[in-house]
Amino acid sequence: MKKKLKRKRKRELLLGKVKIGGNAPVSVQSMTTTDTRDVSSTTRQIRRLEKAGCEIVRVAVPDMKAAKNLSSIKQAISVPLVADIHFDYKLALEAVKQGVDSLRINPGNIASREKLKMIIDATKERKIPIRIGVNAGSLEKRLLKKYGRPTPEAMVDSAMSHIKILERLRFFDIKISLKSSNILDTIEAYRLIHKKVDYPLHLGITAAGPPFSGAIKSSIGLGILLADGIGDTIRVSLTGSPLKEVKVGYEILKALELRRKGPEIISCPTCGRCEINILKMVREIEKEIPTLPSNLKIAVMGCVVNGPGEAREADVGVAGGRGVGILFKKGKVVRKLKEDKLIKALIKEARSM
Repeated sequence: MKKKLKRKRKRELLLGKVKIGGNAPVSVQSMTTTDTRDVSSTTRQIRRLEKAGCEIVRVAVPDMKAAKNLSSIKQAISVPLVADIHFDYKLALEAVKQGVDSLRINPGNIASREKLKMIIDATKERKIPIRIGVNAGSLEKRLLKKYGRPTPEAMVDSAMSHIKILERLRFFDIKISLKSSNILDTIEAYRLIHKKVDYPLHLGITAAGPPFSGAIKSSIGLGILLADGIGDTIRVSLTGSPLKEVKVGYEILKALELRRKGPEIISCPTCGRCEINILKMVREIEKEIPTLPSNLKIAVMGCVVNGPGEAREADVGVAGGRGVGILFKKGKVVRKLKEDKLIKALIKEARSM
């Protein structure tokens, strides 16, 4: 029997209709790249994110015009809406008034505790969760002086100080993030905070970079933490389309068998032993992913050494030889086919399962 990862439970909170923590699955979220002052472009992008499977979406709120647009945006979408607020407490108060589902604030850049209390009172009244977003790039000066640089310990120190402020105000609908562009610092920060609190943790590697290298950094950082059972919701931060963030997020969860969105495709990297066009076959299958059951493992293998074994372990798969291949289903040989017939037969079998 396969060993499954066990998530370490945190307290549960409700963000709109999405549960975070407790027994809820790890949710995937993203952030718009549009100008929130432009309602139509922002809602169009959010709808595309919804279609891609995004479960929570965050928007930047740089000024009051953007804040006053939040109600219109929320009415046009179906996923929970998070307002990202920095510096100006009035924007947070307006966002709450506009009916957002959550706030993300960096307590270190809210001017005073009195103004922070005003935000807490407003969110408490409407039962809106707050994410304490600690970022290595904006730590308080006192902590940089104390630790010398934005160390994991400094990030945890920042988070704990703001958690205590919220707790003293009897506010407990909290989730926490501690993000750095340094993977090792991020991992250590989350491990440290995980031992100290039972609030849900929002995982991410901040400013991870362009799609290729950013996906690798995010997969390593988030993957290690999730494999440790740490994390309740994730956001992959990539430079470019947020749709790619959602796709990478689900692929990370799929690889760890925590969530499924679309079938898992395993395919060989090809080598001198490969005598069929694996790349063409994989591309054909990828086009059909929306029409295939999400819980399948599909193997496309190109050699007689490892191919048959990998194909047998998948739900459905093909193992190729010289211009021909064998179609497997649930570990059993279905039939032998010519190369140009293999993928159509594989897709047909996959759809039937």
